[in-house]
Amino acid sequence: MKPYLYFFIGVLLFMSCKHEKKTTSNLNSEEPKKAEFSIVIHGGAGTILKQNITPEKEIAYRETLEKAIRTGYDILKNGGSSLDAVQNTINVLEDSPLFNAGKGAVFTHEGTNEHDASIMDGKTINAGASAGTTTVKNPINLARTVMDNSPHVLLSGKGAEQFAKAQGLEIVDPSYFYTENRFKSLQKIKEQEQSKLDHDTKISFYDADIKDSKFGTVGCVALDKHGNLAAGTSTGGMTNKRWGRIGDSPIIGAGTYANNNTCAVSSTGWGEYFIRALVAHDISALMEYKGLTLQEASKEVIQKKLTKLGGTGGIIAIDQYGNMVMEFNTAGMYRASMNNKGELYIGLYKD
Repeated sequence: MKPYLYFFIGVLLFMSCKHEKKTTSNLNSEEPKKAEFSIVIHGGAGTILKQNITPEKEIAYRETLEKAIRTGYDILKNGGSSLDAVQNTINVLEDSPLFNAGKGAVFTHEGTNEHDASIMDGKTINAGASAGTTTVKNPINLARTVMDNSPHVLLSGKGAEQFAKAQGLEIVDPSYFYTENRFKSLQKIKEQEQSKLDHDTKISFYDADIKDSKFGTVGCVALDKHGNLAAGTSTGGMTNKRWGRIGDSPIIGAGTYANNNTCAVSSTGWGEYFIRALVAHDISALMEYKGLTLQEASKEVIQKKLTKLGGTGGIIAIDQYGNMVMEFNTAGMYRASMNNKGELYIGLYKD
């Protein structure tokens, strides 16, 4: 009977090991919990300090951020696409004079308003962008149309405007973009420049608008119920910019990036550094190639890589599971987020 006893014990041990291995394997391969949908927006980063903003203006910022994010949230909640949510949300921010995009765009050295925008589809890795337009009311709509209705990714200047007109987008007189406070900011910066030339002194950042002349963007990232990510960014660029300068906002991989396998990112800050660091794509690449989480990758790029280069600004991002990040290395960033539970967060300052 001994051989049979040994055989029976061996079978029990084998079945036990097999069961344990199966249980362990199931634990290791368990998929992270995924949110049904989520959305994050930003309205620019910079020297956003409570002492520099009146209570009335803070209320206005918060109300516009909430109006914008609820626009996208409603689209996602009703089963709409992340692309539509991103586009329509940014439209609200572009139509507000509070933010440096669309209606609230800053002035160039010549006293004009030039707009840049981009949008990207995480499902197809398709993208569209426009740069240096002066008559397109909502630049993000032009970026979307370039993506959907042209074989190109980036159009600029007069050609982009001709395309926009041919596609039936809303065209406005350049005077539509005039706002008194933005024009005054341009004059202050010019006065500071002249003073520096006359007296060979350093520019004194006595005004938050002057200190933040390199900043200002709006953006949105979203995950929809179909599991698709999208990102979009729109800006009036840098106050007092010259020579047709273009920042990171219309540059895919720098100001905007989306990939269903990793994340969707929209950037805001000093564009030259975001271009050099390819900030938006770098976050995605760290997740894809090094296995970092969205939070880890965002911190690595914004707090270490970008800061080491001397760049300032921030990003908003969502990964394929609906995890949301709002990372910045400035004093503040206008931002808001909503998840599928309808939980709303709005922030201006560094909490």
